[in-house]
Amino acid sequence: MHFTLEVLPNTRRFFKSTLENFSLEDLNKIPAGFNNNIIWNIGHIIVTQQLLTYKLSGLSMMLNDELVAKYQKNTKPEMEVTQAEVDVLKALLFSTIEKTKEDYGFGLFKNYQEYTVSTTGNTLTNIEEAFQFALFHEGLHLGYVMALIRVIKG
Repeated sequence: MHFTLEVLPNTRRFFKSTLENFSLEDLNKIPAGFNNNIIWNIGHIIVTQQLLTYKLSGLSMMLNDELVAKYQKNTKPEMEVTQAEVDVLKALLFSTIEKTKEDYGFGLFKNYQEYTVSTTGNTLTNIEEAFQFALFHEGLHLGYVMALIRVIKG
């Protein structure tokens, strides 16, 4: 199994714990000086992982177009998220990684469309590089969520 796919569930446990331990109001709160909120960051890491792995491999993603449009790069929270959507995102935290592990094991990620990421300027040329970048990306957003938590908790 690819090491990164073993690490990703660990970062996602942090996000799951955040969803379980903060109110819907806190998950939706955008503190002064921030462009987004906790729930947007969590939705964004799920969508980005699917785009970087499945979409760029020419495979069907586990997400609907509405979620992708709401949480992809260059978006921001436009309205408050409901508890029902929080529950959907919570379920996707682990189901997407488990399915990715399974599909990687079956060798489904054969073709990969090169993609240059705006964050670092690196060009991803294969699925292994996409996995590595997804882990970096999730760590980055874990840091954003930690900062948001500090501000929200006061």
